[in-house]
Amino acid sequence: MRRAYKFLLRPTVRQAQALDEMLRDHCSLYNGALQERRDAYRHTSKTSIKYGQQSAQLKDIRAFDPERQGRWSFSSQQATLRRLDKAFQAFFRRVKAGEKPGYPRFRGVNWFDTVDFPKDGDGCRWDSTPHDPVTRVRLQGVGHVRVHQHRPVTGRVKTVSVKREGRQWYVVLACDQVPAEPLPATGAATGIDMGLTHFLTTSEGEHLPNPRHGKRNAEALADAQRAVKAFPRRKPNNHTAKQRRAVEKVAKLHRKVRRQRTDHAHKTALAAVRTYDVIAHERLSIANMVRTPKPKPDPETPGAFLANGAASKAGLNRSILDAGWGVFLGILAHKAESAGRVLIPVDPRNTSRTCPQCGHVDSENRDGEKFQCTSCQHIDHADRVGAWNVALRAGLVLPDVA
Repeated sequence: MRRAYKFLLRPTVRQAQALDEMLRDHCSLYNGALQERRDAYRHTSKTSIKYGQQSAQLKDIRAFDPERQGRWSFSSQQATLRRLDKAFQAFFRRVKAGEKPGYPRFRGVNWFDTVDFPKDGDGCRWDSTPHDPVTRVRLQGVGHVRVHQHRPVTGRVKTVSVKREGRQWYVVLACDQVPAEPLPATGAATGIDMGLTHFLTTSEGEHLPNPRHGKRNAEALADAQRAVKAFPRRKPNNHTAKQRRAVEKVAKLHRKVRRQRTDHAHKTALAAVRTYDVIAHERLSIANMVRTPKPKPDPETPGAFLANGAASKAGLNRSILDAGWGVFLGILAHKAESAGRVLIPVDPRNTSRTCPQCGHVDSENRDGEKFQCTSCQHIDHADRVGAWNVALRAGLVLPDVA
């Protein structure tokens, strides 16, 4: 199986400067390649430039600018060009599918935060000083950078990425051939229902509260964003020290919420795989769930629109995204694979409107958190009914619903 590891880097002052320069030069390469593609297609010949043509130019680019482009790894520059090529492939795919195209855009130096090294040993070397008790990663043009390795790395390191988050630097390792770590069998199975009042509910009726990390930090984040808005708009290079601190504070708060959400998902998923051998869950399409309602033109008044519930839907969308269902289900899938557990996604339609005793489906069966079947009068918590129906659709054998 595959696994990714993320470790904090502790570069020296000069190494941090070199890392910033590496991101700047890779960003310049990305933007230059994008400009070349745009100019070629705008020509009367409508020329399309591919990755292979741009990669073949790297040798001349490095020779022309040895102090900047020639300083960094050839493979990492190829990875940057592949990144642009993937952006164009996704653009053309969306055009053919009739979706919103989203043409690739130029990246500012503050919006280009990652450099990839496709192969360990080619421009980079993980654990470059094995004789030293301190783990280091060697990066071409930067040197041996100290790594805060908080857990062992298993498997074979395939790719290495360097990422900037605020003022901190991280190294991300993608490993394959990672051995599984199966857990002892428990003989238990369950279905889970994702919700907003409760983060999840099991078919046994156990409710896990929704931490609402975003909502708890919303006031501090709003204050920090208002402080940023108080400054006049200017290019990042012209920001004052006070403005930079205000921007960094907003980024720090966003990073805090993201880490809290991820930490909660990891702990919840680990508890689930330790408790159950088989877990059934809803196959949620979160992108569709948080889609903005389409505007409703007023037929009687040209140029006017009718109420479409967009304001209330925006609040619901914010709560769904704050819950982090997608993050949790992704982490649960990885942990289940590593632990040797079985994860079964099922169709979520009408799971909380179907009576688990008689099978009657009716929107009137549910009233908020209360479930009462209009056919057999079965009464239960709506989230538990949803979890029970998820388990039944997965074919799990559970104790009597009553």
